[in-house]
Amino acid sequence: MFLDALGLVSDAQAFGAAAVSTNSVDLGATSVAPNARQIGTGEPMGFGFAVDVAGTVAPSLVEIISATDAALTAGILVHASRSFLLTETVVGFLAFIDLPMGTPTQRFLGIRVTTAGGTITATAWLTAKSLFSILTKAYPKGYVS
Repeated sequence: MFLDALGLVSDAQAFGAAAVSTNSVDLGATSVAPNARQIGTGEPMGFGFAVDVAGTVAPSLVEIISATDAALTAGILVHASRSFLLTETVVGFLAFIDLPMGTPTQRFLGIRVTTAGGTITATAWLTAKSLFSILTKAYPKGYVS
């Protein structure tokens, strides 16, 4: 798995109710034609999401959003979302959230995490789907030697 610091939008960030990532990815000036910002048309893109400190109370909703400002507070559009059960949000949990092809059309891209109470601490980064991998899992051998 590859992490590019320029695509890192949250680094061990504590999320509560409807918190946006501390950073955003700048996709270019507004004078550029809107379709020039459509990333992932040739290579599927999305956000890697890793839990650093487990969720405390309820499920978490993670959304890929775009906005007209770097702070991700104005003109927000939701492009994709995924809900994680409390039992999934354990330390080390990894997930990939796909960014639909042809989006976004706004300049700044990031994530928003909403919990129904409590907090979750996570790291999130923009990456190509082919560069994201979930850690391998070791299984016990099924034979006696």
